[in-house]
Amino acid sequence: MPQHVAVIMDGNGRWAKKRFLPRVAGHVKGVELVREMVRACLERGVHYLTLFAFSSENWRRPQEEVSLLMQLFVKALEQEVEKLDRNGVRLRIIGDLSRFEPHLQELIRKGEEKTAGNTKLDLTIAANYGGRWDIMQAMNRMLAAFPDRREGWQEADLEPYLSMSFAPEPDLFIRTGGEERISNFLLWQLAYTELYFTPTLWPEFDTVEFDKAIASFQKRERRFGRTSEQLVDSPDA
Repeated sequence: MPQHVAVIMDGNGRWAKKRFLPRVAGHVKGVELVREMVRACLERGVHYLTLFAFSSENWRRPQEEVSLLMQLFVKALEQEVEKLDRNGVRLRIIGDLSRFEPHLQELIRKGEEKTAGNTKLDLTIAANYGGRWDIMQAMNRMLAAFPDRREGWQEADLEPYLSMSFAPEPDLFIRTGGEERISNFLLWQLAYTELYFTPTLWPEFDTVEFDKAIASFQKRERRFGRTSEQLVDSPDA
C-alpha cells in the first residue's frame, strides 16, 4: 500500500461542460470527491494524501472563476475542518498564501492549528503552489539561514526548507482528466514517484478508480537505481 499519494485533480470544468452546467458546478462536485478520497485513504491505511487544488498558474483563469474558487475554498474550510478533526485527519496548506485574502489566511491558520495533533492521515492541500516556487523559496530560506556559507551544499541541506519537508516523498502520483504531465507540482519530491495517468475526470474518480491506481502501483518494481537482482537479494535495501 502506498504510504503517500499525491493527486492532481483535473477535469472538473470538463465534467460540468459535458452536463451543460457552469464550471463551478464541477468544482463543487470535485470537493465532494475529496471527502471520498479522504475516507478511502483512512480505510486503506494511506498515511499522507497531497492534493493540488490551485496552482500559481491558475490565477490566469477568468476572474469570475478564480473568485468562485476562492469562495469555495473558504466554504470548504468552514464546513470540513470539524469533520477532519473528528476523523483524526491533520490538515496542512502549502503554497504562497500571501496572495489570499486575510479571512482565508485566518481560516487556514485555524484549521491547521485545530487539527495539528491528529495522526491518522496527513491531508495536504497545495494552494497557490508551484514546484519551481517551492524550490526557490527553499533555496532563499536556506541561504538566509547560513549567510556566511558559499559552497559545499548537499540535497539534504535544502530538503528541510521545502514545503513538504514533514512528509516522505510520494509513492504514487495520480493525475485525472487525461493529461499526462506533472504541471509544476512537487518537482523535487516526485523524482522517484510512480506516475499514474487516467482519462477519468476528477468528479468521477471514485474508490473503484482509486483502487485501480493502487493496483497499478502494486504491480510495479521500485528499484531506486538498483537492479531487480539486488532487490531479490536484499529486499529491504
